[in-house]
Amino acid sequence: MNEAEIAAGLPATSNYRYADRVGGQLFVAGQMPLDAGRTLVGEGDPAAQARQCLQNLLTLVAHHGFSRADIHQLTVYVVGAHQNLIAAWGEVTSCFAMNVPPATLLGVTVLGFVGQLVEIDAVIVKA
Repeated sequence: MNEAEIAAGLPATSNYRYADRVGGQLFVAGQMPLDAGRTLVGEGDPAAQARQCLQNLLTLVAHHGFSRADIHQLTVYVVGAHQNLIAAWGEVTSCFAMNVPPATLLGVTVLGFVGQLVEIDAVIVKA
């Protein structure tokens, strides 16, 4: 189902596709802080998890022929205290060189994997 994405270095997913390309749009699943071996990166560290989510997002975007400039909206989900949101947001602003596309930063109660603190979703459109 996701063989090409896995070959690009993304972790295997279970029972869902990473992305669907429809014309100039890429509909993506929320990116998790997992490495190619499906190991959680940065347990207890929201900044490290945000970096991994962003790395996975950029790998996915490039794999489907899009670029960072085609990312037009982000949603960043963060578990825990306000400081976790600040740490994750710092990685987002760094990744986008202080020029972040429209974004929403949300504090949430729980995410899909035990120990997961961050997940990042995006809207990708080639102009």
